[in-house]
Amino acid sequence: MPDQLVQERDLSRAQTALKESHIYLIRQLQIDSTGDSMLLTGRVDTFYHKQMAQEIVRAVCDGVQLVNSIEVE
Repeated sequence: MPDQLVQERDLSRAQTALKESHIYLIRQLQIDSTGDSMLLTGRVDTFYHKQMAQEIVRAVCDGVQLVNSIEVE
């Protein structure tokens, strides 16, 4: 599968996984493809939610470099 299709598939999987979270703030996060990595952005209330969002994405996008830029308020 060409790289562009793999990136689009992974991005779609990550967006879906975040939207299906039972935590409202995680459903509001943004994820974008930036070349050969993904950038996770937005705001959450706790460091735990930041880590949870990261692990949700990693679970559906194995092997993708993920940059977690989520802010904890």
